[in-house]
Amino acid sequence: MPEKRPPHLLPPWPADVPWPLSAGVLGQVAGPMRALRRALLMLLWTFLAIGPQALLNVLPGDGKRIFPRFFWHGICVIFGLRRRVIGAPTTRAAAGRAVLFVANHSSWLDILLLGAECQAVFVSKDDVRSWPLISLVAHLGRTVFISRRRRETARGHAAIAARLKAGDNLILFPEGTTSDGSRVLPFRSAFLAAAMGDDPPLIQPVSIAYDRLAALPCRRAVRPLFAYYGATSIGAHFWRLAQWPGLHAAIRFHPPLDPRALPDRKALTQALWEIVAEGAAALRQNRPSSALADDRRGAPAGDIEQQRQPG
Repeated sequence: MPEKRPPHLLPPWPADVPWPLSAGVLGQVAGPMRALRRALLMLLWTFLAIGPQALLNVLPGDGKRIFPRFFWHGICVIFGLRRRVIGAPTTRAAAGRAVLFVANHSSWLDILLLGAECQAVFVSKDDVRSWPLISLVAHLGRTVFISRRRRETARGHAAIAARLKAGDNLILFPEGTTSDGSRVLPFRSAFLAAAMGDDPPLIQPVSIAYDRLAALPCRRAVRPLFAYYGATSIGAHFWRLAQWPGLHAAIRFHPPLDPRALPDRKALTQALWEIVAEGAAALRQNRPSSALADDRRGAPAGDIEQQRQPG
């Protein structure tokens, strides 16, 4: 039996799951030391990236769009976040128009994962402007900020449409908040208003699930450890999660949708939610890629699978 340790020394873990770290004094300090090392390296990497990104933002060309992927990949490596990628993000060149990536949202880790995979800009709630350091990263990454206030809705839609027209792909979390990771909350149709019109972007649904922790499959009781929701502060959540080894996620890029194929915005919203929710449920079950077929379109979603590993 693994040695029991005082609760204040350890991240939360279900009582009926064996503690996966080593026993003794080493086990008691390994987690905090790992979290401290990751935090310091992430800060260093961020400060090193500020200059190049700021310069690229004022220069012509696609450097300002390419460099963020390099930055987020480095953050994933430092944090020890491995990922299985099924399918591939659609590029603007292949689509012939802008691409809007629509994904489920349960954690700030979603930003790391999608930032490392997609050449796209995030759409974020306006509150992030006031978050220390994170707001700086968001501004340098050319994030589109939108307000939840109804009177600001039209301005937010205009900002999204302008950015798409300017040549950027976007990443949107249409739940409007984060879940506990065990389900996908209903999508809000208002977030997809910019996807309708005469020249809409192509929309690619994306499903994300956190499926392994410390080399063990994630059960329902463990998933909230990844999820950032409720009244938890982001600093406390980072410190708790950063103590763990073996963080692993699965990302599934579904075949893209043309909004013009749907009769209205509500139908589009429902169709996207069904695709993302079904995909996330399959990923949570740790099903092999060969079993992840998109029956709705008869197109295999597992024809491209890649493992992204730190280092």
